[in-house]
Amino acid sequence: MKSIRNAVIDYGMEKYGVAPDHPFEKYPSYFVLRHKDDEKWFALVMDVPKNRIGLEGEENVDILDVKCAPQEIGTLRKSAGFFPAYHMNKEHWLTVILDGTVPLGEIKRLIDQSFMLSD
Repeated sequence: MKSIRNAVIDYGMEKYGVAPDHPFEKYPSYFVLRHKDDEKWFALVMDVPKNRIGLEGEENVDILDVKCAPQEIGTLRKSAGFFPAYHMNKEHWLTVILDGTVPLGEIKRLIDQSFMLSD
């Protein structure tokens, strides 16, 4: 079974023609998806300890940061699988856990929204 992390990579390639970029030498497993023209980020995937996003435990979990409409962030953060943005502006970005809690269709919708908002 393909990981959600890999599904995000595939979606970026198929929909936007962008390959993951690894800008953090210290964190080689982290990657960003960028606009081709201005290189603005529209998605950031990281693996972080669960307790860094407010969950119990220290084992790593994959997360996705996406730019999101501020009026939608508050609503989504009340749902399972959504958290205040990790290491990003919490007013404009949202963290989504990539453990199956949030359906892939919703993750793709958020990536699309982030792509449009980051343009």
